[in-house]
Amino acid sequence: MSRRTVSPGDLGRRIAHHRKRLGLSREELAERAGMAPGFVEYVEEAAASITEEALLRLAAALETTTDDLLGADMDRPPGQGPATAHPVLHALDPEECMRLIEPGGVGRVAFSGPCGPTVLPVNFKVYKGAIVFRTQYGGPMEEAVRTGLEGVELTIGFEVDHIDEVNREGWSVLVQGPAHRVSADELEEAAGTGVEPWAGGARETYIRIAPHTISGRRISSF
Repeated sequence: MSRRTVSPGDLGRRIAHHRKRLGLSREELAERAGMAPGFVEYVEEAAASITEEALLRLAAALETTTDDLLGADMDRPPGQGPATAHPVLHALDPEECMRLIEPGGVGRVAFSGPCGPTVLPVNFKVYKGAIVFRTQYGGPMEEAVRTGLEGVELTIGFEVDHIDEVNREGWSVLVQGPAHRVSADELEEAAGTGVEPWAGGARETYIRIAPHTISGRRISSF
């Protein structure tokens, strides 16, 4: 194995992210990778470079790739690798779909915008069975939701997916339902979700989607 070093960039942050994603302590990661806990701490907090061998062991222990840890694929669309040898597509029931998206994260809203079909990424939270996110007042999303008709709400699509590049597996969840701007009476409760806007800035309009149709698919191997 080559002993050349690799420049980590934000390697420590990425390692810590994947470790927490798997629910591992530094000690547990060190055991998985066959390393000393002090070395894992050093890599996460202060490493200037590590050997290629150490990088490979950490990637395997974290169930990801060396490119992912180094950020080499950050500008590429996900799913660049080949499909698994024997892919199987499973339908997910609504309860499993909601369980998968319960932690929140980044999803996509699809709606009919001023220039036609529009899809935008948003940070979201799930609160009391509804999808909550923030957008800009006067922006395409807020304008689409503001129908101007009493009691009429826009039905939109909301999608979340996850791709496991290492195991060549993944899932996708689609939620469809009416969306409305959160009223002044609901604002305190919506703000209590702690959801932050995907694009930052002054995005103080809260949107709530009530799931009426929930479906999902999971792709895996035999």
